[in-house]
Amino acid sequence: MSSAVSPEPSLRFDIRPASEADLPAIREILAAHGNDGAIVIGDVIGPYLRYVLGRGRARVAVEGEAVVGFGVTVDTGPSVHLADLFVRSDRLGQGIGRPLLDAVFGDAPRRTTFASDDPRALPIYIRVGMRPMWASLYIEGPVDRLVDRWGTSIRAEPARPDVVAAEEARWTGVDRSHDYAFWAKQPHPDTFLIRDGDDVVGVGTARVRQASPVRVLERLVVHPDPGVDPVAVTLAALARAGRDGVVLAAIQGPSPVARVLLDLGFRIADRDQFMASEPDLVDPTRLIPSPGML
Repeated sequence: MSSAVSPEPSLRFDIRPASEADLPAIREILAAHGNDGAIVIGDVIGPYLRYVLGRGRARVAVEGEAVVGFGVTVDTGPSVHLADLFVRSDRLGQGIGRPLLDAVFGDAPRRTTFASDDPRALPIYIRVGMRPMWASLYIEGPVDRLVDRWGTSIRAEPARPDVVAAEEARWTGVDRSHDYAFWAKQPHPDTFLIRDGDDVVGVGTARVRQASPVRVLERLVVHPDPGVDPVAVTLAALARAGRDGVVLAAIQGPSPVARVLLDLGFRIADRDQFMASEPDLVDPTRLIPSPGML
């Protein structure tokens, strides 16, 4: 998720590559925007930031020695994805967001992001070539409402992250093995396959939230074969991810799963706006994305 500002006259600042030494200042900025906070169950944000600093193109805006903005993109294969773009609250509206955005995207032609509900975010993303596509809905609910909703032939089973990555690569041609290795080190992780009989029809990874026992279906990819029902696969994955408690996932607006979950009494806890430079970079019916790493 990201929060940006419109390009207006600014104070003097420089943009440079981000480093681990910047993490305390970056986390302070994220916390001011509600994207970091108390570590109750396990630290999610810290390891994520360290990973994307090495994995992606990360930059900070600095005034003297003070970090006043942070942005990072990661190359996901289909697109260069804007994982985060945040400006310190007392520097909003001073023209920091757009130069940071240009610095982290470079000349990448295919671009994606999840924009926050801050109305200042959409214009800056539209100006750099992305269009609003659909709402990304953070839907949450108890997994006991999912029992027997996906058929007897579909089941979930644990799998090593390299096995999960290899399955996805066979479908997409994109190697996400390093990302799955990272996801498998998150607090209370779970990487798994979804099978229909003997066939693998989905791959996923889950974790717990930083400040609550709610579990998150971090990412799910459903087999691209049109004969594979994405609703059944997604429900089985949500049940697996949530174990015996409450589960949260970023269900994309066009997905038929959204209606099914709401009919079962799940609720929309939050929302973002998915934006992309092209309309076919993501199949919203067959992907539950990791908002920071798509």
